[in-house]
Amino acid sequence: MFGSKIDLFNKEWLDVVFAKKNKAYGAYELRTQNGANTTKALFLASITFILLFLLPKILTLVQGQMPEEVIEKQVEVVVAPPPPVDPETPPPPPVEPPPPKVDQIKFPPPIVKPDNQVRDEEPPQIEQLKAADPGQKTIEGDPGADIVVVGPVGEGPKQAAVVEDTKVYDFVSIETQPGFPGGMDKFYAYLNKAIRYPPMAQENNIQGKVFLSFVVEKDGRLTDIKVERKLGGGTDEEAVRVLKGSPKWTPGIQNGKPVRVKYNIPISFTLSN
Repeated sequence: MFGSKIDLFNKEWLDVVFAKKNKAYGAYELRTQNGANTTKALFLASITFILLFLLPKILTLVQGQMPEEVIEKQVEVVVAPPPPVDPETPPPPPVEPPPPKVDQIKFPPPIVKPDNQVRDEEPPQIEQLKAADPGQKTIEGDPGADIVVVGPVGEGPKQAAVVEDTKVYDFVSIETQPGFPGGMDKFYAYLNKAIRYPPMAQENNIQGKVFLSFVVEKDGRLTDIKVERKLGGGTDEEAVRVLKGSPKWTPGIQNGKPVRVKYNIPISFTLSN
């Protein structure tokens, strides 16, 4: 029985295996050098792994030892000497506001005083006030002067944004329901005149009702026309076509304003005998 620790790559074992065989063949040489090749491969792989693992730290150490390049910015500061002060030069006069565009007449406000301090002062007459504005003092105006606004000017009160009501109301939940001009009898008369019985429905004797829904817009137009229950034979398409060509309706009213209202209606298709 062979031992449990047989080295198949031992030279003596290989000589037994390749006895009376061509040892110049590559298999004998590969098996002979297998141990050395495996050791070299493991050694090179270990060295490569260690270098890759330590490369970031080595780069960090190298960069830390290199002196940082300092860029000095030269800023040239020019200090201008202040102008000489002449004590004999008087300060500039204050800027006076431009005169008003219209004349102003002094209109003193009422002040309550004792009787012994009351002095008669004639107030401006109505004729004078027609050609001038009342003010704190009498000033002659200049029609060509610029208008000067004294005090902060704000944006003023902002008007609230108008939000359009795009909600679609139910037919039975509004104050005034939409309707066809002249009543529903006029609408059914329009349907009887406008409907063209589809030939396929005539040939197959298809009769019945097509149930539709649509939205009456604020201007009375019919939009979002849908077939809720079909009849077939081309009757569904014909019902949609007739509603699209319908005259404008009277819109529904909610809180005194026209609103969008959903409306449901059946259209009958009947063949006469």
